[in-house]
Amino acid sequence: MNKEKVLIFDTTLRDGEQSAGASMSIEDKVEIASQLNQMKVDIIEAGFPFASKGDYQSVKKVSEISDYSIVCGLARAHYKDIDVAGEALADAKRKRIHTFISTSDLHMKYKLKMSKKEVIEYIKKSIKRALKYTDDVEWSPEDASRTDLNFLYKSIEIAILSGARTINIPDTVGYSIPGEFATLISNVKNNVTNIDKAVISVHCHNDLGLAVSNSLSAIIAGARQVECTINGIGERAGNAALEEIVMCLKTRSDKLPFFTDIETKKITMISHLVSSITGFMVQPNKAIVGKNAFAHESGIHQDGMLKNANTYEIITPESIGLSSSELVLGKHSGRHAFKVKLNDLGYDLEDKNINKLFEDFKDLADKKKQVFEEDLIALVESENKHPSNMFIDLIDMSLKCGKGKNSEAVLKLNVFGEKKEIKKHGNGPIDAIFNALKELIPNKASLIVYQVNAITKGTDAQAEVNVRLEEDLITVQGQGSDVDTMVASAKAYINALNKLIMKRKKAEDSKTMLQTSNKKLNKHVI
Repeated sequence: MNKEKVLIFDTTLRDGEQSAGASMSIEDKVEIASQLNQMKVDIIEAGFPFASKGDYQSVKKVSEISDYSIVCGLARAHYKDIDVAGEALADAKRKRIHTFISTSDLHMKYKLKMSKKEVIEYIKKSIKRALKYTDDVEWSPEDASRTDLNFLYKSIEIAILSGARTINIPDTVGYSIPGEFATLISNVKNNVTNIDKAVISVHCHNDLGLAVSNSLSAIIAGARQVECTINGIGERAGNAALEEIVMCLKTRSDKLPFFTDIETKKITMISHLVSSITGFMVQPNKAIVGKNAFAHESGIHQDGMLKNANTYEIITPESIGLSSSELVLGKHSGRHAFKVKLNDLGYDLEDKNINKLFEDFKDLADKKKQVFEEDLIALVESENKHPSNMFIDLIDMSLKCGKGKNSEAVLKLNVFGEKKEIKKHGNGPIDAIFNALKELIPNKASLIVYQVNAITKGTDAQAEVNVRLEEDLITVQGQGSDVDTMVASAKAYINALNKLIMKRKKAEDSKTMLQTSNKKLNKHVI
């Protein structure tokens, strides 16, 4: 049986970031993009360049580092959007501009306030403008699943005639069901006369929990590109999950004669990375990447697993980058074994980084009875989140707390190169720690989210803490991990404060540059 390739278009950095509270820094996006490249994602939608200075810089930086994936920038059907996208993508080895306009009667009447004739003109002009920057142009009819079919066919035909090489059919509000969406793709194939000159793509939202099912139905019906995100994050209920689509195609090749080039052994690592950066914890029973995906509690299941793993596992842990062994390393393990294990988990690190991580690993191994793969992943991610140029660093911390007592926190910090110590009280240990940090590093930030997650099992498990701070419309995410939950909490808050200070410094420059850019580009509006 001849298998056809399905292109994987990852929009974690664009649509995934539209998840409420999932804002990513430029550095975060570059880190994720680097891993998406190594995973061999075909196209990375790196952002919406005109939306903000941060998005522009993100697309620009991802363009500079992407050596495998095509880098894509989103743009509305306006010259100014397209021009900014073209500028942001200038350094990309391979680039794509993805432009869109609504085509449903509902959107045209209430959102665009435009006629069908006007929309057609915008399609022509926007695609031709995009072709000034790249011959790889993707076009989307927003709200396609609720668009009049005859107008949809006409719009797609015009888009292809204008030069679009990829036509994306989005289920913008997650309204379709699988059979219906498959029929829509078949109708497009059978009624658009020049559809053979373009790749059909699909972009499904998960409002009814059907994003992956709709995507797979569309592939069967003729789509050869799927737009998806790591862990299924995205606006509202999210997008189709990359890991679920890829592993469905790989596992059920008997019924789905398609393939992708995705390096599936990197799935676990990048899932952890995105979860850690966004602060969106993966639910335990999440398909493919959830903690319970390979856990077996039922006695009947356990008995079957001991006799033959295939009795209750349709994919192997190794296929997504997990080891079949639970205990991976101990305090007597050597540096070479440590490095090999990190390579097995998908990390290719320089020796200088390995040395620092190995020291941290030895410290952790002294505190824990067992060191698990998740612990090693947390070590690497913690090091990535706490670079050497931090403004604030935790030196030491002690606490006094108990039932009916007012908690006391004593913190020793390195603040802008100066060692400082402070003692502060609170209603509990976390309150005391955060009060101390707020006094030592003055800020008006509100604590929006505080989450604690046990990385592994057992009373000696590392705690992973996520906090989200908001100050004057600036939102930052902070993470910290440690076997001591209180220390992890302090690290997370400090990590967020470091990001806040960095964003404060950039805020004024961004305002000035954006004002200048808008003045220059206003004359380009269609």
